[in-house]
Amino acid sequence: MLVLGIETSCDETAAAVVEADPAAGVPVGRIRSNVIYAQLGEHRPFGGVVPEIAARAHLERIDGMVARALADAGVTFADLDGVAATAGPGLIGGVIVGVMTAKAIALAHQKPFIAVNHLEGHALTTRLIEPVAFPFLLLLVSGGHCQLLAVDGVGRYTRLGTTIDDAVGEAFDKTAKLLGLGFPGGPAVERAARDGDPARFDLPRPLWRKPGCDFSFSGLKTAVRLAAAGLPADDPRAVADLAASFQRTVGDILVDRCRNAFAIFRDSRPSSRDAPVTLVVAGGVAANQHLRLRLTDLAITHGARLVAPPPALCTDNAAMIAWAGIERLRLGLTDGLDVAPRPRWPLDPTARAAIGRSGVGSGVKV
Repeated sequence: MLVLGIETSCDETAAAVVEADPAAGVPVGRIRSNVIYAQLGEHRPFGGVVPEIAARAHLERIDGMVARALADAGVTFADLDGVAATAGPGLIGGVIVGVMTAKAIALAHQKPFIAVNHLEGHALTTRLIEPVAFPFLLLLVSGGHCQLLAVDGVGRYTRLGTTIDDAVGEAFDKTAKLLGLGFPGGPAVERAARDGDPARFDLPRPLWRKPGCDFSFSGLKTAVRLAAAGLPADDPRAVADLAASFQRTVGDILVDRCRNAFAIFRDSRPSSRDAPVTLVVAGGVAANQHLRLRLTDLAITHGARLVAPPPALCTDNAAMIAWAGIERLRLGLTDGLDVAPRPRWPLDPTARAAIGRSGVGSGVKV
């Protein structure tokens, strides 16, 4: 089974060809090609992603990226079993570019079209690289999303918690901007933190040790802004120390929320209470090595194992979209060419919305 994947939900224009044995019980894929154009040069002057610029860059490059992905894989359109594209959530201009390109290919070459939820692409990436069986616990952390979910199968997600304000990746980006570390912010903060003292600044941990699995990062961002404004100009270590303190605090929050999620996950599945739980961490923030170590220690404490994609597959890429396409195609889950791109597309559409800045929310269904 051979699927072309297209990803254009934010500022990476990407195409990939992935294959798998459709008869395997827990399949593992093989990446035949995975090409990415990161629009860093276009957005760096603005300190963040500009949606209109991103959409235009996707439009200019998508055809060439698809052609390169096919050439690198040594295949043609005729060899494909399906065409998958991110249909949401994301910046709608970019999503439209990818979806329309994939639909045109599927129509012209009479191939099945698979509309992939970008978040499901992240959620299933670990199954591309090793046989991770369902169910598993998922921590999805990126620039736009911060969620804990129970994953019972393809398309079967129960949200245990979400952010009530900002995503953790956005907090990394804002911290990098406040400290003058550059864009993209996540890798910049991690680099600066390596030389810093994580105990120097006592930053707040919103919702820490509270019930449930929801997250909050707006208060932490405010504390970083205030601390950054008061950094002494004659202290060359101050920036590194604040970056390290921020990163440590994020680790404290993620570990605390995941600890609660382990209990909820096991309680909701009585038959698997004594079985080892797999904690999967995915999304761009999952590339952070400090956070991986913190989550690994937590998993060991709970008799679980942590599984994370290699860093190159944590950030947005088309291999994960092609793989999600394979997972869905194996189950006969294809889409018509009338499917509409979506700027918002929750993995668990039945979960109630978080309350927001005015109070503590809950992602657990009642």
